[in-house]
Amino acid sequence: VKVKIPFGNKYLDAIFSVPEKKPTYGVILTHGAGGDMNFPHLVSLAAYLASHGVLCLRFTCKGLNIAYRTKAFKTVVEYLKLSDDYKLLGVFLAGRSMGSRAAASVIRQLSQEGDDDFIQGLVCLSYPLHRPKLQSKLRDEDLFFIRCPVLFVSGSADEMCEKQLLEGVASRMKAPKKIHWIDKANHGMAVKGRTTDDVMEEINAQVFSWLRENIELEHK
Repeated sequence: VKVKIPFGNKYLDAIFSVPEKKPTYGVILTHGAGGDMNFPHLVSLAAYLASHGVLCLRFTCKGLNIAYRTKAFKTVVEYLKLSDDYKLLGVFLAGRSMGSRAAASVIRQLSQEGDDDFIQGLVCLSYPLHRPKLQSKLRDEDLFFIRCPVLFVSGSADEMCEKQLLEGVASRMKAPKKIHWIDKANHGMAVKGRTTDDVMEEINAQVFSWLRENIELEHK
């Protein structure tokens, strides 16, 4: 289902992937610095989640300014929260690369405003912890303010997220967290000798099983 979400004096293009049964939880998903919501990894994940009963709303927000991307993401969260078509108990925020930074930033802002009861968790695909070869400057400040569960899915050969550095950041986070490493994958999740579909199957299954664990924990 295609929708246009009002954002300032513009609109954000978005697409709902809707499960057959009435969903109780959803995932909001956005892209990295390049590309848009039709980036193949996002399309694949959205379809997988919907086929397993989780609503997925993915959206496009062009722009390389993290504050602008965060503002757009927040607008989409509000839109889904107030939606009459889908009455959800909660949502997980998810993004690829820069999109995951924006998602983390939204969760930090909402928790500081005391308005994060709708947010169930954060999924970071290829979180860009640092620029290539610039490991001294980490983009980790938002992660330390997050309290909801966090899943990182990163390539062990990601040039923007060195393995030991992410593990070090995760160990200092207060949130419940899990890191799933895609062996030998780079920032774009490409692995020599593996097809994109094969890699996506691994990622999609990991994301869904983590969501299911956290939804079940929520219900207990």
